[in-house]
Amino acid sequence: MTIRAFFNSLKEGIVGIIRHPLVTIASVTTILLMLLIMCSFFIFSADARFIMKKLGQQPPIEIYMELDARPENINFLSEQLSKDSRVIEVILRSPEENYQYFKENLGDSGSILDNFDYNTYLPYTFNIQLLDPSFADDICYALETYPDVQKVAKESNVMAFLVRARHIVNVVSVIAFIVLFVIALFIISNMVRISVYSRAEEIEIMKFVGATNFYIRMPYVVEGGIVGLISALCAWGVTCLAYNQLYIKVMSSVDLNSFYSILPLNKVMWVVLLIACLMGVLIGAMGSGISVRKYIRV
Repeated sequence: MTIRAFFNSLKEGIVGIIRHPLVTIASVTTILLMLLIMCSFFIFSADARFIMKKLGQQPPIEIYMELDARPENINFLSEQLSKDSRVIEVILRSPEENYQYFKENLGDSGSILDNFDYNTYLPYTFNIQLLDPSFADDICYALETYPDVQKVAKESNVMAFLVRARHIVNVVSVIAFIVLFVIALFIISNMVRISVYSRAEEIEIMKFVGATNFYIRMPYVVEGGIVGLISALCAWGVTCLAYNQLYIKVMSSVDLNSFYSILPLNKVMWVVLLIACLMGVLIGAMGSGISVRKYIRV
């Protein structure tokens, strides 16, 4: 395709948008509504994955050392855990710290431990949190091989549930996007078909004088792409305004560090813009290309 042909297609596409304002408005509105649903679902799924990720970091893995564990083995394990990129937090508790922790949890009944010999009966422990719960099994198996490690405890059921939940969220997100894309493509192709039908005679004349299918189709594809881009920018603006208001209301009573917190607007707005523009242009261009195909077969 030459540069001249491209600019001619661009010009004809813009003229087509201006020539049929009602069809353009109907097409923009249709794509806009579908993109609003897509953008809203993307933000919902992004927040769901964000929350699931934080929840996956909550269930700790506890490592109990032998009562007579040597200091060098404790220090070695601490160093190895600190270097592991899969571990986001390591808490080492001495027997005395474990004693104080147990005593505080007993509340008013803590006095029963006043004469407890913690150095004899309580071990050193590690409490670690993971970047992803799917790492739990591999890390636990490895930890059990370290010297002076007596026991490695993990929340197996919780870990397994979180892994499955994240997988389900990802699968549902992909399926929903495919379904919405197909629906939007079907609707917009039928909307554009009205515009193409009004120019069916013009297309036939161009075909008879020797214009190629590609040359005839490109202005409609460009027109659909421009309409899709306009719809995408509108959908992005509406989505960002609505989500920002939602974020302000939701986070007014939720701590930012809580695993109930959601993503701030600046973390999702540019990804939403990219997705909206990409999907909008694809839907508009492909819908127009499909609609005009029938009329270039003369």
